[in-house]
Amino acid sequence: MHKRILFLTPQVPYPPQQGTALRNFNLIAQVARRHEVHLLSFQEAHRGADDLEPLRRLCTSLETVPAPARSNFRRVLGLVTSQSPDIAHRLASAAFWRKLSSMVQTVRPDVLQIEGLEMAGYGMQARRLDAPWIAFDAHNAEYLLQKRIFETDARHPGRWLGALYSLVQWRKLLRYEAQACRGADRVIACSGADARALIRLAPGLTPVVVPNGVDTQFYRPGVVAPAALIGRPLVFTGKMDFRPNVDAVLWFCSQALPLIRDKIPEAHLYVVGKHPHPRLEPLAHTAGVTLTGFVEDVRPFIAAADVFVAPLLTGGGTRLKVLEAMAMGKPIVSTTLGAEGIRVASGREVQLADRADDFAAQAIALLEDAERRNALGRSARAFVEQYCDWQTVAAPLDQAYER
Repeated sequence: MHKRILFLTPQVPYPPQQGTALRNFNLIAQVARRHEVHLLSFQEAHRGADDLEPLRRLCTSLETVPAPARSNFRRVLGLVTSQSPDIAHRLASAAFWRKLSSMVQTVRPDVLQIEGLEMAGYGMQARRLDAPWIAFDAHNAEYLLQKRIFETDARHPGRWLGALYSLVQWRKLLRYEAQACRGADRVIACSGADARALIRLAPGLTPVVVPNGVDTQFYRPGVVAPAALIGRPLVFTGKMDFRPNVDAVLWFCSQALPLIRDKIPEAHLYVVGKHPHPRLEPLAHTAGVTLTGFVEDVRPFIAAADVFVAPLLTGGGTRLKVLEAMAMGKPIVSTTLGAEGIRVASGREVQLADRADDFAAQAIALLEDAERRNALGRSARAFVEQYCDWQTVAAPLDQAYER
């Protein structure tokens, strides 16, 4: 049945260059094929109206509100005094609430779709209105992400302050995330693993699983010319101020890359992504490592990779970077967590390894065997074509919209 869907997103989902924006843009594009879509989003100050044209073609109406600024003082004050987790305060905005109230009255949406936990407060507030059906798209099981970070940091005395922060956030998220899930008419999860984690948090939920997907036409073998990289390129992509990505690269460079370079000295890691965190600064002076910073298009770097690596140790959800590399037919070595939520088998579509020596051995074996690299890449491509194209994975949204 044709419905009016009002999406609430934490950032304008165009250009779709990172996880949240990628998921939101592609869900909007797929929903717009069958329903009338409206969008209310926060917008960064530097973005111009021309940037929104691709979204305007998909949406019947599109409204934005300036993203709020929060001082360090207010953030620290909230950490100390609030019973809610930090994520609940990041995008608190009276202007956004006024705009949402107005759009609910004028658009009269059948479904209010909340994208991510930082927007969940607006869904809970919307119950004050003549509220439509509320669908909460949980991009991650956030409490589980903080729990994993706490458990990682607690093992290292130098990170105990960070571990304390994650412990406090984890405990606050247990209550807040459960409240967000119970306050929605339907919860959408990114993977079966996330769905199970949310059910543990709020027993009785029946989440609809809408996995992350990939544009198999935009990401495909031969679509772009490979970048001119040196040596035997190993490639990792991601937003490089995101904690799980930072931890992954540091672990790989300290534990696995030296083993690989002992065997294959020309092996060279390219870390492709914007905003490299200060913790990565030493890598800028490390042999066999290049930090690219922001690039307009990651595809030439993926295309040039002999092996794509995903050494994730923390985090949650389904890694879009892995799906993109699979779609481009690349051989991948990943931790089990890095491939979480993607129903791949080690040795068939990817190689999985969780210990540094195993991870290095898998990468070395692929670097030394072109036939094996090609076979693994072909299997990866076939898998995403069958199971992971956005048109396929977004189909269950219609089920989520049924009352």
